[in-house]
Amino acid sequence: MTILLVRHGSAGDPYRWSGDDVDRPLDAAGKTQALGLDATVSEMGQRVVRVLSSRATRCLQTVLPLGERHGIHTEEEDDLFEGAAERTTRLVRDLAGAAGDETITILCSHSDVIPEVIRDLATDGIGLSGGRGCAYASIWELTTTDGRIVHAHYRSTP
Repeated sequence: MTILLVRHGSAGDPYRWSGDDVDRPLDAAGKTQALGLDATVSEMGQRVVRVLSSRATRCLQTVLPLGERHGIHTEEEDDLFEGAAERTTRLVRDLAGAAGDETITILCSHSDVIPEVIRDLATDGIGLSGGRGCAYASIWELTTTDGRIVHAHYRSTP
């Protein structure tokens, strides 16, 4: 199984948003990134079996094209919300432990969470490749073997 840990697409300047930040939507660039993300995942050639997302509108909108294209309902997951890095790491490890065959599970989260998860996994001794980062709509491709994550590859924004 491959787990894709995705940062949401561009959602404009949070300081210019007047509503609750959880409701801040993707901007035009973010919508384009969401479509690019769908294309990138499709090129991987594995079957998407599950899509989980933070409840933030920008995260849900980022994975919406993926879910629609693969006929999968996106599950809102509190463990992927801002400030939940420890819970996200636990979720990622649990998903790896339940890993199956050549499938993809997609998780969409935030810039304060993803680097912490990668750091936690690196502490476990996983291999890292593809550079480092957490740009809008970027992907950390987590490869599992025998129920554990063995490698993380960074893919910049599509």
